[in-house]
Amino acid sequence: MMMVLQRILLVEDEADIQAVARVALEMVGGFEVQVCSSGQQALQEAEAFSPDLLVLDVMMPGMDGPDTLKALRERSTLAEVPAIFMTAKVQPAEVEYYRSLGALGVIAKPFDPMMLANQVRQLVEEGA
Repeated sequence: MMMVLQRILLVEDEADIQAVARVALEMVGGFEVQVCSSGQQALQEAEAFSPDLLVLDVMMPGMDGPDTLKALRERSTLAEVPAIFMTAKVQPAEVEYYRSLGALGVIAKPFDPMMLANQVRQLVEEGA
């Protein structure tokens, strides 16, 4: 069964990456994107936004990406929402670790804004 992907919750602490990712996902990808700058903010806003996908920065101050994913998964409405991590260094062992946490995969930063939506779709399709 093909998942309908329309609403993405992007959790990223760097304003420049937030802006580029939002434009790439909204303007190029056609998605509706809610941006949160911290894991704590994501916990406050995620359920009301009702995302189809979580895109989480790995390294954030306070609550990092893996901790944010774990906390979001504890909520029944978000327990099955697929997730993708973004990180500056993509190491094979780390990809396996993030997949063991339930992520579909990892996208390297910086990313090509014109290709980001396609990368997201490809990871979602591979995970479906």
